[in-house]
Amino acid sequence: MPVEELLWFVDDCLSSMLDVVEGLGDDLANSRPGLAGANSPYAILTHCLGVIDWWGGVMISGRPVVRDRDAEFVATGPVSGLREQVRRTRDRLGDDLQQLDPQAAPVGPVDEELAGLPYGRTRSAVLLHIFHELAQHLGQMEITRDLLVAGERRAAP
Repeated sequence: MPVEELLWFVDDCLSSMLDVVEGLGDDLANSRPGLAGANSPYAILTHCLGVIDWWGGVMISGRPVVRDRDAEFVATGPVSGLREQVRRTRDRLGDDLQQLDPQAAPVGPVDEELAGLPYGRTRSAVLLHIFHELAQHLGQMEITRDLLVAGERRAAP
Protein backbone atom coordinates (compact mmCIF):
# COMPACT_ATOMS: atom_id res chain seq x y z
CA MET A 1 0.00 0.00 0.00
CA PRO A 2 1.44 3.39 -0.92
CA VAL A 3 2.27 5.61 2.04
CA GLU A 4 0.08 8.42 0.66
CA GLU A 5 -2.97 6.18 0.83
CA LEU A 6 -2.33 5.15 4.41
CA LEU A 7 -1.68 8.76 5.40
CA TRP A 8 -5.09 9.67 4.02
CA PHE A 9 -6.62 7.35 6.63
CA VAL A 10 -4.39 8.81 9.35
CA ASP A 11 -5.52 12.30 8.33
CA ASP A 12 -9.14 11.20 8.32
CA CYS A 13 -8.86 9.89 11.90
CA LEU A 14 -7.08 13.02 13.10
CA SER A 15 -9.63 15.29 11.43
CA SER A 16 -12.51 13.39 13.02
CA MET A 17 -10.82 13.55 16.42
CA LEU A 18 -10.34 17.29 16.09
CA ASP A 19 -14.01 17.67 15.13
CA VAL A 20 -15.05 15.83 18.28
CA VAL A 21 -12.79 17.80 20.62
CA GLU A 22 -13.55 21.18 19.06
CA GLY A 23 -17.28 20.40 19.01
CA LEU A 24 -17.21 19.66 22.74
CA GLY A 25 -15.35 22.83 23.72
CA ASP A 26 -12.88 23.21 26.57
CA ASP A 27 -15.07 22.02 29.44
CA LEU A 28 -16.43 18.79 27.98
CA ALA A 29 -13.29 17.98 25.98
CA ASN A 30 -11.37 17.94 29.26
CA SER A 31 -14.04 15.95 31.14
CA ARG A 32 -14.11 12.23 31.78
CA PRO A 33 -17.30 10.19 31.76
CA GLY A 34 -18.23 8.53 35.03
CA LEU A 35 -16.57 5.21 34.21
CA ALA A 36 -13.56 3.73 35.98
CA GLY A 37 -10.40 4.40 34.00
CA ALA A 38 -12.13 6.59 31.40
CA ASN A 39 -10.13 9.28 29.61
CA SER A 40 -11.17 12.68 28.39
CA PRO A 41 -11.35 13.35 24.64
CA TYR A 42 -8.49 15.85 25.09
CA ALA A 43 -6.34 13.16 26.71
CA ILE A 44 -7.24 10.59 24.04
CA LEU A 45 -6.12 12.94 21.27
CA THR A 46 -2.96 13.87 23.20
CA HIS A 47 -2.18 10.16 23.56
CA CYS A 48 -2.71 9.60 19.83
CA LEU A 49 -0.26 12.39 19.04
CA GLY A 50 2.24 10.65 21.31
CA VAL A 51 1.62 7.37 19.49
CA ILE A 52 2.24 8.98 16.10
CA ASP A 53 5.34 10.82 17.22
CA TRP A 54 6.97 7.89 19.03
CA TRP A 55 6.20 5.11 16.57
CA GLY A 56 6.88 7.27 13.52
CA GLY A 57 9.94 8.95 14.97
CA VAL A 58 11.66 6.22 16.94
CA MET A 59 10.53 3.09 15.13
CA ILE A 60 10.30 4.26 11.52
CA SER A 61 12.84 7.05 11.08
CA GLY A 62 15.13 6.68 14.09
CA ARG A 63 14.38 10.23 15.25
CA PRO A 64 14.80 10.61 19.01
CA VAL A 65 11.54 11.28 20.83
CA VAL A 66 11.01 12.13 24.47
CA ARG A 67 7.63 10.81 25.53
CA ASP A 68 5.78 10.70 28.84
CA ARG A 69 3.05 8.20 28.00
CA ASP A 70 1.46 8.37 31.45
CA ALA A 71 1.14 12.17 31.20
CA GLU A 72 -0.75 11.81 27.90
CA PHE A 73 -3.69 10.19 29.70
CA VAL A 74 -4.08 13.03 32.20
CA ALA A 75 -3.37 15.90 29.80
CA THR A 76 -5.73 18.87 29.87
CA GLY A 77 -5.75 22.22 28.15
CA PRO A 78 -7.53 24.56 25.80
CA VAL A 79 -8.91 22.99 22.65
CA SER A 80 -7.75 25.96 20.60
CA GLY A 81 -4.12 24.74 20.57
CA LEU A 82 -4.85 21.19 19.48
CA ARG A 83 -5.27 21.88 15.76
CA GLU A 84 -1.71 23.23 15.60
CA GLN A 85 -0.36 20.32 17.66
CA VAL A 86 -2.05 17.88 15.29
CA ARG A 87 -0.62 19.69 12.25
CA ARG A 88 2.92 19.64 13.66
CA THR A 89 2.71 15.95 14.61
CA ARG A 90 1.28 14.99 11.22
CA ASP A 91 3.98 17.02 9.43
CA ARG A 92 6.67 15.19 11.43
CA LEU A 93 5.11 11.86 10.49
CA GLY A 94 5.22 12.89 6.83
CA ASP A 95 8.90 13.77 7.26
CA ASP A 96 9.56 10.49 9.07
CA LEU A 97 8.13 8.59 6.11
CA GLN A 98 10.10 10.37 3.38
CA GLN A 99 12.65 7.58 3.12
CA LEU A 100 10.48 4.70 4.37
CA ASP A 101 11.88 1.28 3.61
CA PRO A 102 8.69 -0.72 4.26
CA GLN A 103 10.32 -4.12 4.66
CA ALA A 104 13.18 -2.94 6.89
CA ALA A 105 13.11 -3.76 10.58
CA PRO A 106 12.02 -1.00 12.94
CA VAL A 107 14.87 1.36 13.81
CA GLY A 108 14.17 1.64 17.51
CA PRO A 109 14.57 -1.10 20.05
CA VAL A 110 11.86 -3.73 19.90
CA ASP A 111 10.76 -5.23 23.20
CA GLU A 112 11.05 -8.99 23.34
CA GLU A 113 7.27 -9.46 23.56
CA LEU A 114 6.76 -7.34 20.41
CA ALA A 115 9.51 -8.97 18.33
CA GLY A 116 7.21 -11.68 16.98
CA LEU A 117 4.41 -9.28 16.10
CA PRO A 118 4.23 -7.67 12.66
CA TYR A 119 5.12 -4.20 13.98
CA GLY A 120 8.12 -5.72 15.69
CA ARG A 121 9.38 -6.93 12.31
CA THR A 122 8.79 -4.29 9.61
CA ARG A 123 8.41 -0.54 9.35
CA SER A 124 5.33 -0.91 7.15
CA ALA A 125 3.67 -2.83 9.99
CA VAL A 126 4.66 0.00 12.37
CA LEU A 127 2.79 2.38 10.09
CA LEU A 128 -0.24 0.08 10.11
CA HIS A 129 0.03 -0.04 13.90
CA ILE A 130 -0.17 3.77 14.03
CA PHE A 131 -3.36 3.71 11.96
CA HIS A 132 -4.77 0.85 14.05
CA GLU A 133 -4.25 2.86 17.24
CA LEU A 134 -5.84 5.98 15.73
CA ALA A 135 -8.90 4.11 14.46
CA GLN A 136 -9.36 2.36 17.79
CA HIS A 137 -9.03 5.59 19.78
CA LEU A 138 -11.32 7.49 17.42
CA GLY A 139 -14.07 5.01 18.28
CA GLN A 140 -13.26 5.38 21.97
CA MET A 141 -13.42 9.17 21.63
CA GLU A 142 -16.79 9.05 19.87
CA ILE A 143 -18.27 6.89 22.62
CA THR A 144 -16.72 9.17 25.24
CA ARG A 145 -18.26 12.19 23.52
CA ASP A 146 -21.67 10.53 23.45
CA LEU A 147 -21.46 9.72 27.16
CA LEU A 148 -20.37 13.26 28.06
CA VAL A 149 -23.11 14.89 25.96
CA ALA A 150 -25.75 12.54 27.40
CA GLY A 151 -24.55 13.42 30.89
CA GLU A 152 -24.83 17.12 30.13
CA ARG A 153 -28.39 16.66 28.89
CA ARG A 154 -29.37 14.79 32.05
CA ALA A 155 -27.78 17.48 34.23
CA ALA A 156 -29.53 20.36 32.43
CA PRO A 157 -32.56 21.78 34.29
